Amino acid sequence: MSTGTTSFQSSFEDLGRPLADVTFVVVDLETTGGPPAGAGITEIGAVKVRGGQVLGEFQTLVRPTSPIPAFVQVLTGITNRMVASAPTLRQALPAFLEFAGFDRGAVLVAHNARYDVSFLVAACGLTDRDWPKPRVVDTVVLARQLVDRDEAPNNKLGSLARLFGTVTTPDHRALNDARATVDVLHALLGRVGNRGVHTIEDLTAFAATVVSKARREKKHLAVGLPSAPGVYQFRDAAGRVLYVGTSVDVHRRVSSYFTASETRPRMTEMVRAATSVVPVVCETPLEARVRELRLIAEHAPPYNRRSKAPEKVTWVKLTTDAWPRLSLVRQRREDGGDYLGPFRSARTAELAVEALHDAHPLRQCTRRIPKNPAPDGPGACVLLEIGRCGAPCLGTGRGGQDAQSYAGVVAAVRDAMHHDATTTFTRGRDRLQLLTEQQRYEEAAGARDRLEAFLHAADRSQRRAPIASAPEIVAARRSVSTPGWRNGGWEVVLIRHGRLAGTCVTPRGADPMPHIAALRATGEAVPTPDAARSGLLVEETDLLLGWLEQPGVRLVSVEEDDRRPWASPVRGAGWARYHLRSGQPE
Repeated sequence: MSTGTTSFQSSFEDLGRPLADVTFVVVDLETTGGPPAGAGITEIGAVKVRGGQVLGEFQTLVRPTSPIPAFVQVLTGITNRMVASAPTLRQALPAFLEFAGFDRGAVLVAHNARYDVSFLVAACGLTDRDWPKPRVVDTVVLARQLVDRDEAPNNKLGSLARLFGTVTTPDHRALNDARATVDVLHALLGRVGNRGVHTIEDLTAFAATVVSKARREKKHLAVGLPSAPGVYQFRDAAGRVLYVGTSVDVHRRVSSYFTASETRPRMTEMVRAATSVVPVVCETPLEARVRELRLIAEHAPPYNRRSKAPEKVTWVKLTTDAWPRLSLVRQRREDGGDYLGPFRSARTAELAVEALHDAHPLRQCTRRIPKNPAPDGPGACVLLEIGRCGAPCLGTGRGGQDAQSYAGVVAAVRDAMHHDATTTFTRGRDRLQLLTEQQRYEEAAGARDRLEAFLHAADRSQRRAPIASAPEIVAARRSVSTPGWRNGGWEVVLIRHGRLAGTCVTPRGADPMPHIAALRATGEAVPTPDAARSGLLVEETDLLLGWLEQPGVRLVSVEEDDRRPWASPVRGAGWARYHLRSGQPE
């Protein structure tokens, strides 16, 4: 019996082209900096990939019709002399289009594709060629939907390259930037698989996601917010803080959450629950970042991924018993022990401990050891015999260590943690060389990871300690031109015990000293940090340390802790880390 309708079975072609079968041509152009109509292309770089494999690469300089401006030469490194003998656009473009194969179904990929495509379209017009109109994938658009702001500060190619650890570092040369974009593309494609994106058609639709009516209706939350720099808090009907962020323009940034540019599912859910936005206007970018850290630590917003529960960290402790050992603890105490950290990851803390065990014969037993064990007696440590102790058996029998020699081991570990990593580094480096010579490469990689985990933590701790202990530091730098922030004469920062106690920007041309005196008089009183809550201050102290170490920062006054002067140890972890990474001799 006929129903009056026609049924059919879809073909495989109707299902779309799987991403693994798509040929992507990742393109980057360098130009003279003029408008697309002039097609002032100076270099073309492209990488052709399919199924994660590189099929070929293309690179050529192009001689433009107008000189390259000086500032563009500095940015790209491409000079007028370099392109003087290069092919013209009429010569270079056909070779590129033949390599790309856009007329054969290849998909064009670029970072900020609108820019590159506009120049290629103009170039085709100037050389009397038809633009093949390929399907275009823009990695900037994908990144806006797939990369959270707390993962990368923006969607620039350099920021995404650092986030995804691209093999090639972008440097404003076409081929290198295209290579970096390939890795970014593959990383982004890896994130869309669990969102039902499996074909090029799915990917195109995903990139064109339109904001829902429900989110557009929330745009009233941005009404009345200041067009000024600072921190913003999304809150729900009960007043609970849902999310904390920073921006140079709070009104503009909050407004963007209600547009198509914000497509992160997590943020969509957050906006759906939000009923208000509370702004906090800040004097400087540094103040905004510090306030953001403090608000996240205080409220633990469910939609912030980083900086929540800063007290939930791991410390490496060198114990204070008669035969000290290394232990992982959740809290730092004023108990005479030596502490390293904090570590956000317990696994990283374990790697640091393993690195110290690689270099020093510390006991790893958990059994309690008497202060004076009798040789071969019941009090001696015999765990070595069952493989649970990394150090020679303690005591005076069986060739084990006596108290005096073991004290030397402990002293070397303590030195490595605080000011002299020579022994740890030398033994670790020698171990790496031996494993490499024996072609035990996986073991060598593991040993290197362990040593790097320790040196990284110790370096941070050694650089942080003088700042955290200093009763007061006043520093300043010339006010930088940051869009949205008031740009005056000097940006002044007051730090007390590793915490931001105040900041201000002095008027341009004015004597800064009266403003500095007022800042010191009105700054927050910060008590000496409680060891039990030191983990709460680490991120803020590290943020301040990063600011202090910037070029152009000048110290106005420093009140140091006599026990921890502001200096880096000559043979500290920073020195060892440099030599480990560079391979330079000591």
